[in-house]
Amino acid sequence: MRIAMLTNNYRPFVGGVPISVERQAQELVRLGHEVTVFAPYYGDTRAETEEILHTDEAAPERVVRYRTQKRKMDNGMVYPAVFPAEIIRTFEIETFDCIHVHHPMFVGPLGVKLGRKYGIPVIFTCHTRYEDYLHYIPAFRINSGSAEIKKKAVDWIGRKVIPAYMRWFADQCDLVLAPSAGMQRVLRGYGMKSRSAVFPTGLEESFFLADDSRAREIRQKYGKGKKHLLITVSRLEREKNYGFLLRGIADIRQRIGDDFHVLILGDGSQKSELKVRTSLLGIQDMVTFAGNVPNGEVRDYLAAADIFLFASTSETQGIVLAEAFAAGTPVVAVRAVGTDDIIENGVNGFLTEEAETEWADRVTEILRGEKIEEMKKAARASAEKYRSSRLAIYEEMLYNQCICEKRAERRRDAWIYRQEQDRKDEAYYEAEEDRAEHSAMAVH
Repeated sequence: MRIAMLTNNYRPFVGGVPISVERQAQELVRLGHEVTVFAPYYGDTRAETEEILHTDEAAPERVVRYRTQKRKMDNGMVYPAVFPAEIIRTFEIETFDCIHVHHPMFVGPLGVKLGRKYGIPVIFTCHTRYEDYLHYIPAFRINSGSAEIKKKAVDWIGRKVIPAYMRWFADQCDLVLAPSAGMQRVLRGYGMKSRSAVFPTGLEESFFLADDSRAREIRQKYGKGKKHLLITVSRLEREKNYGFLLRGIADIRQRIGDDFHVLILGDGSQKSELKVRTSLLGIQDMVTFAGNVPNGEVRDYLAAADIFLFASTSETQGIVLAEAFAAGTPVVAVRAVGTDDIIENGVNGFLTEEAETEWADRVTEILRGEKIEEMKKAARASAEKYRSSRLAIYEEMLYNQCICEKRAERRRDAWIYRQEQDRKDEAYYEAEEDRAEHSAMAVH
């Protein structure tokens, strides 16, 4: 198959969607398919751009970079051009069997348009609860000084406009993939009628091969001589609910003292604010903000920890939870769409309500109890179902189904068109015969 993947963000931007797209593309290449990822340009300098293009050349998947707008979002994401000429031009000179879009805005509608133009199926993965990300758009940001009418307008957009748009876009596609059963239910709740399937982001084989010696080094470096090391990994942004997580850490301290340290991997626009919050909570010496680390090294950091902490309620799957499980690290998370599909409460971790006391109780229960080794074993077993190599075979089957259905649809449309033309031709000849007969009678 020749597969076109259209995404609004890709490496070097760090996030769940770029990781998901990259893993899917590379696993499909390993199965023998040709995958072209259409991704935006990054880099403020020529040297940065050239370095990114050099990385693309060395990757197994083919990457076609397209133009973006000059302005960026606060978290570093770019705004794609309205009609990226690079994508349109490639489709004019090349043939693809299917299109996989990873966003409902920007390149998403373009993908639908190209699918219709060239008669090929469009598959859409809904990676994101977009109503939880309105604050990235300056016009929709709310603060204590915002007018009441603006608050109501933004709330209405989140509750009504975005679900309506998502329903419309999903129904333009031949197949909609949801990263979790919970997200599939959300889409159905929007009113989506398009065919759908659950397809989570997978884990590369390397995630199951943590380096024990490297994990020990990390634990020694970041454990600060404490008995327990706890970890979390995500962008440092509002939707990740870090305020709750830091308050929960302070609550854990009240229960078991300071014989633990917390390592936070990731970067983002809230980093400075979060550091201030740790000081206000009196836990600044118990938390280390380590920033971003290469994706290939995350597994070793996860393996070094006793528990993975998670507070986000805006996930559609939470791929980092599966990564933690592959490293044998149980998770304590706030109950939400996506997280409750992967965590078996009391087996490979705990799910709690969004209440710091309950969340801290579950962390404390693991650290004080005797179940931690059982949970680690259960976590590794849970990760097996997320191997990318297995999921790629399933994705291949879904693509083939869509392609076959689209070809059958084209043949059916062609047959209907021929039938209509035959009826028109028959009607035309009958009319000609009638005219000829009437003319002959007129002559006589």
